[in-house]
Amino acid sequence: MYIKGVLVKIRTMIVLLSPAKTLDYSQEFDVQHTAPAFLSDSAKLIKELKVKEPKDIASLMGLSDKLATLNFDRYQSWSASKTMGNDSKPALFVFQGDVYQGLQANTFNKKDITFAQKHLRILSGLYGELRPLDVIKPYRLEMGTKLPTARGKNLYEFWGTKVQENILKELKANKSNLVVNLASKEYFTVVGSLPTDVNVVSPVFKDFKNGEYKLISFYAKKARGYMSHWIIKNKVSTPEDLKNFDAEGYKYSKKLSTESEPVFLRN
Repeated sequence: MYIKGVLVKIRTMIVLLSPAKTLDYSQEFDVQHTAPAFLSDSAKLIKELKVKEPKDIASLMGLSDKLATLNFDRYQSWSASKTMGNDSKPALFVFQGDVYQGLQANTFNKKDITFAQKHLRILSGLYGELRPLDVIKPYRLEMGTKLPTARGKNLYEFWGTKVQENILKELKANKSNLVVNLASKEYFTVVGSLPTDVNVVSPVFKDFKNGEYKLISFYAKKARGYMSHWIIKNKVSTPEDLKNFDAEGYKYSKKLSTESEPVFLRN
């Protein structure tokens, strides 16, 4: 395929995203679905959460009483679902935060969804790692939550090396060594230190404000979604390809970029 007149070979990689707090289960989907890889681990976390009262959840997660009660109810009704239902739908379409507004999954055709299923991974406090079509139940459990379990004092210790090992397994299956990190630091931390032969590229997005380019969280989140959308739509997969990203006014800055952190600026 061609991008800006340049022939690009379709290879393989893994793109990492964070999940979102905002969820939407109102839509219906005519897609094949898959089951999360770590459902038994998720069930262990839910078991820990089910015994907590709303006030405990509020304290643990810094939530209002209303949100704490909502999530208390979610934990009580949660099950390790492997099929679609009214409250069990594909992660790609359920998440609705800033990143996913930029991702615009509802515009994907079947080829796009197939590509995303192979190359896009969503890191999750409850599910560890999700493929786009993995069905999920409503939940809230951020990766930075200090939830004690038999495995340790927080979710990073709970997941240990499981997420990293799975990513390495998927890279091997795809015959790739490229990870495009579009997740937040909170979530990417669960991946741990990847082997030196894995090429991790973490794009940076900056907007012009008050006379200089700055990383503005709201815009940066959306930009991660824009880039994910662009990668999926154009089926790109090498660090060189990423430099062609130009969605929503962002342009690659050779001057400010490094090999591991390409910088994209927007006026």
